[in-house]
Amino acid sequence: MEPNPHKLIELAHYKMPFGKYKNIDLIDIPEFYFVWFKQKGFPEGKLGHMMEQMYEIKLNGLEELIYNIRRTYPK
Repeated sequence: MEPNPHKLIELAHYKMPFGKYKNIDLIDIPEFYFVWFKQKGFPEGKLGHMMEQMYEIKLNGLEELIYNIRRTYPK
């Protein structure tokens, strides 16, 4: 299954809407934050889906992919 490039661009620019990291791009939030949510449960809806994807990206060391997308497709 091929990743949807539009979804990856959206993920590269998706901002946290609340809390300590409010208005910070998900890629710039430390991995431990996503690990905590993985243990406690991600929020429902689009935010939770984006956070879960970012957890997998960070867990697998693929952050550079998102940084490259962000540089190539600035908001």
